[in-house]
Amino acid sequence: MERTILGRVFLTISTTGDPGRPATDLGFLLHKHPEKAQTFSTSHGTAHVFYPEASAERCTAALLLEVDPVALVRRGKGKGRGGAPDAALAQYVNDRPYAASSLLSVAMSAVFKSALNGVCRALPERVQAPMPLRIEVPALPARGGAELVRKLFGPLGWTSVDAVAVPLDEQFPEWGDSRYVRLVLEGELRLADALRQLYVLLPVLDDAKHYWVAPDEVDKLLRAGEGWLATHPEQKLITSRYLSRRWGLTRQAMQQLELVRLAESDDLDVESIDNAVDETTDTEEKPVPLAEQRRAAVLEALRAAGASRVLDLGCGQGQLVQALLKDVAFTEIVGVDVSMRALTIASRRLKLDRMGERQAARVTLRQGSLTYTDKQLKGYDAAVLSEVIEHLDLPRLPALEYAVFGSARPRTVLVTTPNVEYNVRWETLPAGHVRHGDHRFEWTRDEFRGWAREVAQRHGYGVDFVPVGTDDPEVGPPTQMAVFTMTTADGTAKQSGNRTEKEANAA
Repeated sequence: MERTILGRVFLTISTTGDPGRPATDLGFLLHKHPEKAQTFSTSHGTAHVFYPEASAERCTAALLLEVDPVALVRRGKGKGRGGAPDAALAQYVNDRPYAASSLLSVAMSAVFKSALNGVCRALPERVQAPMPLRIEVPALPARGGAELVRKLFGPLGWTSVDAVAVPLDEQFPEWGDSRYVRLVLEGELRLADALRQLYVLLPVLDDAKHYWVAPDEVDKLLRAGEGWLATHPEQKLITSRYLSRRWGLTRQAMQQLELVRLAESDDLDVESIDNAVDETTDTEEKPVPLAEQRRAAVLEALRAAGASRVLDLGCGQGQLVQALLKDVAFTEIVGVDVSMRALTIASRRLKLDRMGERQAARVTLRQGSLTYTDKQLKGYDAAVLSEVIEHLDLPRLPALEYAVFGSARPRTVLVTTPNVEYNVRWETLPAGHVRHGDHRFEWTRDEFRGWAREVAQRHGYGVDFVPVGTDDPEVGPPTQMAVFTMTTADGTAKQSGNRTEKEANAA
């Protein structure tokens, strides 16, 4: 009888409790009962979750991954692209069954999926609250040694990052250290944040993956890195290694992270940019800033459409939301933005904490990416994308298109974007430059209208174009606005040429 010897990869998560919050709340957050040992099948073996200790004072959850080396070879290589050894026997003789790697990351994403996503209906308040955590990984391959481990985890809020190199052989210390470390992390973090960091950084430190890195890995990285990767000092190394040095994917991810970083900094304030180019002397009559003209045009179009429930997609610091709240005709206003910093500023601008109950019931601020579908955004009268599309790379526009026009499908959609032809009229703007360093593109009137008409045709909308600002007879207005109005009687998209959600997100 053939006997398979399984390798074992181990990770533990511990927390302590107090009289008001027992440590066993960890079981609720992980969705795994402390009194049960549970087993889960994976493509390369079996994952076990159990609790070596579980009391109100201290609770420890352990994830034990039993890796089947035979299944590992049959399903692919012992290591994926990036850092793979050249030796001919590498797929048979390797450390995959014994060291924390992308195998453990994949097991974590399957076994602790709800915890990674920050979901816990039983204790929703605990999901958002930092908790004392101690995470131990006995055998972690680290190409770069203990110093790199500290560089990667150090900036992430841990009070202690203890990475100790494992010697090649304890009986022969003169042989030196191996490339493995024993890692212990301690600090107060949200459990979801800690798990996402591990999900990304385990394969990064290993500098290898057991599966082929496809384009959808960029989205996985951006989701798991939300809130920490955009500002990490080792962002380039993390992104490159996670994507197995596929430079096209790395560049795409870096561009998206730069957009997030700018959105979370004070640099990205389109209103101040627009106002800056409307400079006048003290003796001249000060014109209405372009940002105000744009908001006025949007409000006029929304009123003309009879909209009462409105989405402000890419709401930034809440200027348009604030203007909408002043008009009682808009009964429900939802501001969505990828940046928590921008949403925090918007909340302060709107004074949500001091707003009356009736007024507060009209407005909601939500974090979300506009390139992902969201069922909660369906059923609204109108959606506004004001100075948003130009901040996306062109290959990401189909995903945004489907999320807004194919999935959310409001009756009216307003899109504003700069008219690049008008840039010659800005005396302070150097020739050949776009209006802001984060703009991925700025379209001519023909380019914008061509894109808008194709979008309208694909999704069952009609489209009209409205100039915003002075309509120069030679170069047109500074801002161009498309007003999309649903034309299909049953509210469903035309089937011809329409993308599925999977195709749109893949694009």
